[in-house]
Amino acid sequence: MITSAPRSRRGLYGVLTAHAVALTGTRVSAIAIPWFVLVSTGSAAQTGLVAFCEFAPYVVAKALTGPMVDRVGPRRVSIVADVVSALAVGLIPLLYALELLSFPVLLGLVAAVGAFRGPGDSAKEVFVPIVAEEARMPLERATGLAGTIERLASTIGPGIAGVVVATFGPINALTVNAITFALGAVIIASTMPRHAEPAEEEQLGTYLHRLGEGFRFIRQDRLLRSVLGMVAFTNLLDAAMFAVLLPLWARDTGHGPAAIGAVGSAFGICAVAGSITAAAMAHRLPRRMTYLVGFMICGAPRFLAIGFALPLPAILVVMGAAGLGAGFINPVLGAVFYERIPRHLLGRVNALGDSMSWSGIPFGGVFAAGAVALVGFAPTVFALGAAYFLATTLPGLQPGWKEMDRDRLAHPPVGGMVDEHDGAPTSAGR
Repeated sequence: MITSAPRSRRGLYGVLTAHAVALTGTRVSAIAIPWFVLVSTGSAAQTGLVAFCEFAPYVVAKALTGPMVDRVGPRRVSIVADVVSALAVGLIPLLYALELLSFPVLLGLVAAVGAFRGPGDSAKEVFVPIVAEEARMPLERATGLAGTIERLASTIGPGIAGVVVATFGPINALTVNAITFALGAVIIASTMPRHAEPAEEEQLGTYLHRLGEGFRFIRQDRLLRSVLGMVAFTNLLDAAMFAVLLPLWARDTGHGPAAIGAVGSAFGICAVAGSITAAAMAHRLPRRMTYLVGFMICGAPRFLAIGFALPLPAILVVMGAAGLGAGFINPVLGAVFYERIPRHLLGRVNALGDSMSWSGIPFGGVFAAGAVALVGFAPTVFALGAAYFLATTLPGLQPGWKEMDRDRLAHPPVGGMVDEHDGAPTSAGR
């Protein structure tokens, strides 16, 4: 049981479990809401709009609340955010049952969920180097485990959503999402230590000054800027895929929402395998090459598979291979970020970085819907696949990306780690 674990591992188990339940519920809503809008309105434009209304507040809130996470503490922010998110998403099936759920009301509730998910996710991410330090674990391993949980949720969530949506309808699936948010709040409250709060001297200065410190740090770090730009663009394309293109593919081919769940599960199962492998060996691999190859495998092939209208089994194979490559990305990316960001700036820089990398997501569904209306489904899919390939290949030509493989001793990690050579913990920060 989580409550009986040693203190050094208790926080790690708590963060991983909270991530698992919250992300599983989020993956359910990621299928249920777009499918509900698509089948009830028949409009790809409105399907894209509902995705925009969730992710635009998510990105903005995540960017602006980083200093709050540093000042108030990640534990309190995470708990409050999960409780409010549970209430907001729980209102959707309730209002639908009462016949009070209009489209504008749905957009407002989805926006509220996004606005509170942003700081909640930021707070949970700040926990990772803290629990890694307490567990004396290499950052690549800790981020690999967190990535494994994320990928596992991507496997379970779509499978649950596909079955629930197909059997009981999309609205009922959102009840699962509300329950998982509430459960995540309980887990964080009962497992995360209260001492994981910012030092008094780090709370000084105005809110805008602290926010500006995060912006200045990112602006001065060329590698982080480049990585964030690449991830922002690929996230836009991923959002286009999952918010609009996959539902359109499922509808037009007659496969239905169960096929969306199967595709997500195929991707997720192999991504779990990739994340587990990365957690075990990523700290021994060249980061730059691992990162770029993982992106190349997980990106463009997915678009080509649905663009050529391959049989469902073939698409599942392609999605599985893509998931395997994706499993290696987050452990590398997380370790690079946590090593380069000073502990007292972690909340605000991590939140700003995530917001920058997520900045394209609100526009992915809207962009895809507009492109499909303008040029058709297949041309849109092929064009986005080509863009994905270029975006994940060209960064490898930049000399600055070699810094990913630089000597870790030149930039000690923010969290204590066990040196794989002698078993001694390295510096706890800069």
